Amino acid sequence: MIVETKICNVTRPFALESGAVLPCIDIAYETYGTLNQAGDNAILIEHALSGDAHAAFFHEGDKKPGWWDLMIGPGKAFDTDKYFVVCSNVIGGCKGTTGPASINPETGKAWGLSFPVISIRDMAEVQRELLSHLGIKRLLSVVGGSMGGMQALQLFGDYTGMTDSFIAIATALKHSAQQIAFNEVGRRAIMSDPRWNDGDYYGGVSPEAGLSVARMIGHITYLSEQMMQEKFGRSKKTANIKNVFKPSFEIEHYLDYQGISFVKRFDANSYLYITNAVDNFDLITSLSGPTRTCGKNRARGKVVDLGSKKGLVVTFSSDWLYPPSQGRDIVKFFTALNVRVSYTEIETDHGHDAFLTDTGSLTEIVKGFLSGL
Repeated sequence: MIVETKICNVTRPFALESGAVLPCIDIAYETYGTLNQAGDNAILIEHALSGDAHAAFFHEGDKKPGWWDLMIGPGKAFDTDKYFVVCSNVIGGCKGTTGPASINPETGKAWGLSFPVISIRDMAEVQRELLSHLGIKRLLSVVGGSMGGMQALQLFGDYTGMTDSFIAIATALKHSAQQIAFNEVGRRAIMSDPRWNDGDYYGGVSPEAGLSVARMIGHITYLSEQMMQEKFGRSKKTANIKNVFKPSFEIEHYLDYQGISFVKRFDANSYLYITNAVDNFDLITSLSGPTRTCGKNRARGKVVDLGSKKGLVVTFSSDWLYPPSQGRDIVKFFTALNVRVSYTEIETDHGHDAFLTDTGSLTEIVKGFLSGL
């Protein structure tokens, strides 16, 4: 099936959590399936760090489908014969939604580092704006893996009145020091590239070397040690006689490929802004402070019975980026708020990327959960 990314133009000022105001925003999105007459079959899919709105099917001329095509479509986990599925690119992104590479209408130039700081809550607010544009007043479920899971939890916590359930996969309530450390090394790699030029590289050569290294660092965390050993081990390609420090191990060539392919589709400044938002995400503080919003619809201020809400948390045994212990923390947090939360840990050797690859087990779990709503 051929689909295309659409743009929702929000022409009025849009306030961010920091207090900054964007004069207008564009929201890139795709939809799959049909919204029923009752308007109660909508599912919002949230993408991870390097994802975008193109979650399923094909764009014209594409050789590969959207990033979660194994999960979205007729008869699949998110069955488009039953559900109306929506996915949008996050604020701060570089695939159609307003971000640092977008043109600032007040200057006529790319925002660069003048773009305001964004948060996971800002991402959720932009998506709620999109839902309003699409005429969706209620979500059957909000779903995401990794950073997408954080967005799903934030939107569910802020707007339980319009969200029946959440599905959080391979994610966390907040980052640990180690998780922040990996992102910081990636950011430093970008900012150490002379071509980064304090974020002002638009119109010239982007900091490809720095962004490539950042992607290589991140990709190491997505795989398990066992998977890397089984797939690559210590296998080598032909050694480079002129330069012994050129990549020779298969794993080195693999990381090179990942870095090179990433810079062709992602913006370095977006990487900085989005990883900063992820590191500063703390749902416990966000929803448990003196003005706790979980249990209320922030748009209307109506108290919601959380006992009628459900959640599903899925983790993967070999995921050392977002280990199962962080998934169990999510269960404890929402169970304490009277949300009925189910938990599953899938046995796999595929590490964090299992939410993209181990779709057989994940499909059965998701189908079972959705059928019970």
